[in-house]
Amino acid sequence: MEKAIELGIGFVTGRANVCKIVNNYFKDMVRQIKNFERPVNITLFILYDLSYMGEERINFYKIIPEAYKYVNIKFITPEDIEEEKKRIIAKTNITHEEINLFLGNGHAKGRNTLMHFAYRDNMDYLLFWDDDEYPIANIKGNNQIIWKKQNNISTHLKYINNSDITIGYHCGYISPIPYIDLKSEENEANFKKFIESISNDIISWDSIENKMKNDNGVTYADPDIAEGKSAYEINMEGEGKWVAGSTLCINLQHIDKIPAFYNPANARGEDTFFSTKLEKTKVLKVPVYHFHDGFLMYTDIMLSKYPQVLKKAEVDNSKNLVEKRFFDASIGWIRYKPLLMYISDKLNYKENIEIVYNKLKYSIPKINKIFEHYDFTKLLDELVKYSNNVEKDYNEYLKTNEIWNRLKN
Repeated sequence: MEKAIELGIGFVTGRANVCKIVNNYFKDMVRQIKNFERPVNITLFILYDLSYMGEERINFYKIIPEAYKYVNIKFITPEDIEEEKKRIIAKTNITHEEINLFLGNGHAKGRNTLMHFAYRDNMDYLLFWDDDEYPIANIKGNNQIIWKKQNNISTHLKYINNSDITIGYHCGYISPIPYIDLKSEENEANFKKFIESISNDIISWDSIENKMKNDNGVTYADPDIAEGKSAYEINMEGEGKWVAGSTLCINLQHIDKIPAFYNPANARGEDTFFSTKLEKTKVLKVPVYHFHDGFLMYTDIMLSKYPQVLKKAEVDNSKNLVEKRFFDASIGWIRYKPLLMYISDKLNYKENIEIVYNKLKYSIPKINKIFEHYDFTKLLDELVKYSNNVEKDYNEYLKTNEIWNRLKN
């Protein structure tokens, strides 16, 4: 009998919403592999972080008993991580300080830890799946939305054997930027400067402007891609082959081609810095979508309750959840902006970071009038702080990959 493919599906999470993902989609996971060309065993790895949202541990174990009959489920606890660190230190020449840089909780360390555990447990492939994404595409129809289920698992399996990494597409609320009315020229000019100052490989003014003006901040799926047509290889664009952290599948049989994730302390950007190390890695863009429910406004989609209108994610939310999500994301983005700029252009770094600072300083007073509950002036202090530490962060970024290479051996 042909050897089964061992597929790991990885959730790095701080939100108990992950249980809803598992409870509502485990049968669909099994459906997708039922008629695959080879047998497939699925193992779900759930690495939870109790500090991220202050969730109680018990909330991550609310997975229904039936799910355990269909898929293997492995929790990676804080205690598991500490034990694994001790085991590595005892059996290798990697020090306590070094392993703490690579394994643990947090955006990058969490992904590294999950990747390490999946490789250690003999998985062939690892598909990262974020806890606010659903395998469904929202397609713009005539005065209605057409919802099309996506074969996220079988599509990645179809392509991953002949590549090192596969990455899918996102639709829905793909960035945690609330809807802003850009009808006024002054509003548009100020918001443009702000977005340009926090922009990165994923967020750009052109993409934001188009969505705000035409689709209320929502990204709709391309019908051909949602139908599974056409994959293509991603080439280097500037300093990276840009991928996102979810609907990201890694070929663990090609571990030598897989870099580490990294982000500066308490920042974001783990997938960005991963992307900058993919020059010799074959990366395929594959035709499958995840709907990103960035503000958790549409969790009923998991119950097959599909809205016919996707609302604007507006800032007058009564609980200020939309505003808080944007503020937190902006802090995370500005903290990793200096390192990305340093990697991209060391020679002109000081001049370029000053341009960013001035744009931010100019736009923040206007932004503070739109978002009344949070003071975005904090971004200026964070930019200065992380800019002052950019060389230290750069050395850590290099060191993390060096540790991962030693650990692979």
